[in-house]
Amino acid sequence: MCFRYRPEHGGTSLNFDQLASFGIIAAVVVLLVWDKLRYDVVAVLALLLSVVIGLVPAENAFEGFADDIVIIIASALVVSAGIARSGIVDVIIRPFAGWLSTSGRQVLGLGTAVALLSAVMKNIGALAIFMPVASQLARRHDTKPHFVLMPMAFASLMGGLMTLVGTSPNLVVSKVREDIVGEPFGMFDYLPVGLGITIAGMIFLSVGWRLLPSDRQGTRAAEDAFSVEDYVSELRLGETSTFVGRTVAQLEKLAPGEIRVVEIVRERYRRLVPDPDWTISSDDVLVIEGDAPALQRAIVGAGLLPVAKLESGKDQSAIAEAVIQKGSPLIGQTPRTARLREAFGLTVLALSRRGHRLRRRLWRASLKEGDLLLLRGAEHGLGDRLISAGLFPLAERRLQIGQRRSLWVPAGITAATIMVLAFQILPVAITFLAAAVAMIVTGVLKPEEAYSTIEWPILVLIGALIPVSATLESTGASELVASGLSQLASGLPPFAIIALVMAAAMAVTPFLNNAATVLVMAPVGATMAQQLDLRPDAFLMAVAVGAGSDFLTPIGHQCNTLVMGPGGYRFADYPKLGVPLSLMILVLGTTLILYFWPM
Repeated sequence: MCFRYRPEHGGTSLNFDQLASFGIIAAVVVLLVWDKLRYDVVAVLALLLSVVIGLVPAENAFEGFADDIVIIIASALVVSAGIARSGIVDVIIRPFAGWLSTSGRQVLGLGTAVALLSAVMKNIGALAIFMPVASQLARRHDTKPHFVLMPMAFASLMGGLMTLVGTSPNLVVSKVREDIVGEPFGMFDYLPVGLGITIAGMIFLSVGWRLLPSDRQGTRAAEDAFSVEDYVSELRLGETSTFVGRTVAQLEKLAPGEIRVVEIVRERYRRLVPDPDWTISSDDVLVIEGDAPALQRAIVGAGLLPVAKLESGKDQSAIAEAVIQKGSPLIGQTPRTARLREAFGLTVLALSRRGHRLRRRLWRASLKEGDLLLLRGAEHGLGDRLISAGLFPLAERRLQIGQRRSLWVPAGITAATIMVLAFQILPVAITFLAAAVAMIVTGVLKPEEAYSTIEWPILVLIGALIPVSATLESTGASELVASGLSQLASGLPPFAIIALVMAAAMAVTPFLNNAATVLVMAPVGATMAQQLDLRPDAFLMAVAVGAGSDFLTPIGHQCNTLVMGPGGYRFADYPKLGVPLSLMILVLGTTLILYFWPM
């Protein structure tokens, strides 16, 4: 982040600007913890007050919205949604889905994967790739995703501590060391300390997730917007399906425990209840029971097609769910006799009837008030046509029923993004923006889908608070903190000094960004080492670990911000898990630093 406003200041006593900067940031923290005002409103109020009293010049008030981090977070959310809706997630988790059945196992498995990937690429990229995996597993095993998302964000931060390229503080500290002793830290100089912290941190998070509140509900994808009982849908194998000649059990493994082939219709009228080892033929009509996301996974995995004929017009089609209301002309009709396609341009794909299982073929089922229908029709005017048919629309589904999507396009975009980030070919913001645009241009996401996945209040929070937090540096308040820390450290034993430096970096980094924290704290650590006639390596490592261990707030690091909306977290939730993790890292990190980098 770039802060242009740097007025003159001097002296060691607090002036008005410094007091105001401390006061506004303290008020922001209090209001966010109080949780009576929305966090984006609090951030905008803080920005307006900073402008009114002169801490932030009016011409610089909106520089935060031009910061790279705003583009990074918005683009990462789009990329994550593209991955989630592409089917890649199923390929990734299918071999491990059975074992990752509890929140603790999901934290351990996904957190470890994110941490390892964060060691070789930007941690926000690693987190964005695995967020949809966490959501899929939560839906599949009926666990709560918010128990997993924050630990994953913290795991990404710890993984970044292991290598030079893992996180920005490591790069900045390496440059500071080069300026001091003539040689920078190498690629794996951080590994002994970072690996020990990551292993211990993952062990803690695998049980510590229980510290999070149990009632958080994050923003969800359209297919998760409400809970319904299973649909019954009639599907057949496509001409190119690889499941011709395979068994019922193999088909059901595409969404284990979530779909069931309840009947097979052969020779048009023979309705058979299949055994798991029955072989599926190309002419079979499969009566499959399951919720909409599970049906989607089976459709993508097996190349299934709906038995109902679909319109092949030029208009883009959409899938919608709707409830039959009282007085609907559809009541008492069947999907065939209602002539939905001719009258309303709608095709019934599946039906759900709460508490009852259908005893007839889908096209012969008599429709009743309260039935839930999965319908397909032209996207333009879909809502109006549903209402005209006496249907109450619940949600529009982004399911590609009748169209098998290629996994190669989103997989290629994801792989290219990882490579570019790992080898630092382009800046992070440009890389993520390009990946997000590629998801839209290639048809993985529609533009309106991409916009709907962006957490706009989070972007307002970040954009408004960047110039507010910059006042700590521009007013000289951060320098006062650093000077006081140097005085406090004199006369302390080595363990206490290193712990103090690390704790100070941990405390400052939520309000300065982690790179700015290093720029402030690294010279302080180097000066302390010189005054105490000690080697600077341990001090610089302590600064790097402290600045990279940002677990206390959702606003300090973009990874914490990224999971705030999807996890439904409040400001006060972060310290519940972050404080004990920070204390553990403070003790263990100090011990490891003194062992591998003696003073």
